[in-house]
Amino acid sequence: MPVGPSINFARIARTALMHSDSLCRRWLPEGYQDGKEWIARNPRRTDRRPGSFKVNLSTGRWGDFATGDKGGDLVALAAFLFDLPQKDAALRIAEMLRVSPYDS
Repeated sequence: MPVGPSINFARIARTALMHSDSLCRRWLPEGYQDGKEWIARNPRRTDRRPGSFKVNLSTGRWGDFATGDKGGDLVALAAFLFDLPQKDAALRIAEMLRVSPYDS
């Protein structure tokens, strides 16, 4: 079975990190910035007010401290928020940010 081109997850995550504030505003519009963190309600559960769900805008690490859900970059955040496999989340972010998703 032929293998397609490799997705460059690191490049996509780095590029997404350069746009972390705008991505968080788009994906978690009811949140707010507090220093280097985006604080929001977790849209995947009944979360009445922001506080336990945070995204570090400098590193891309995120977590919901009420549930233990967490990830290391914005690709993982997109996969979590939109219930996508990592590959699909990476491809969507690459398309959104107009960066080649594949190793050159």
